[in-house]
Amino acid sequence: MTTPKFLYFDLGKVLVDFSRERMYRQIGEVAGVEPAAVERVIFDGGLQQDIELGKISGRQFYDAFCGHTGKRPDYNALERAGSDIFDLNLSLLPIVSQLHQISCKLGILSNTCNSHWEHCRRRFKIIAASFSVHALSYEIGAAKPDAAIFRAAAELAGFEPQEIFFVDDMAEHVAAARAVGFDAVQYTSASRLAAQLRERGLEFNY
Repeated sequence: MTTPKFLYFDLGKVLVDFSRERMYRQIGEVAGVEPAAVERVIFDGGLQQDIELGKISGRQFYDAFCGHTGKRPDYNALERAGSDIFDLNLSLLPIVSQLHQISCKLGILSNTCNSHWEHCRRRFKIIAASFSVHALSYEIGAAKPDAAIFRAAAELAGFEPQEIFFVDDMAEHVAAARAVGFDAVQYTSASRLAAQLRERGLEFNY
């Protein structure tokens, strides 16, 4: 296999874990509504998709949420409740650290919104320190599995798609990346990912 010149990692369910149920509960507690109602407004109503595509701002998200629920909680409290839902995938830390040590070019390719991204970047120092390129759906205006986000990610990285390795937890996203030309694999475990990277000629301690 060809050794990649650039490596992209997905954020959610790869570098970090997250819980939508936790988000529904925490937002519900701040806003004074049931978690099921939060889910209906945010996901069934398309607000989360719109903010992850950069179609609406955080303020517009807040105003739409308030309009649908009839509640008007503190803006910052609502944002914190919706963003404090992530935990670092500790099993990947040694791999990321080693790849960074051997000067691999690393990036994050993720469907996310500004508040979630800024929360993760502030809370998890390894994300800010190790990944120099950020291909984020809300900035690009396209989300996986749309081919447009992968083409934009290649341009941001400065490499051809065939020179890029990508790991994502969702098979649909892996297939879409491969269709654009990426060498993409589905994340199952840190040990499996380490083996897949070694198969591609990357030598590191793990």
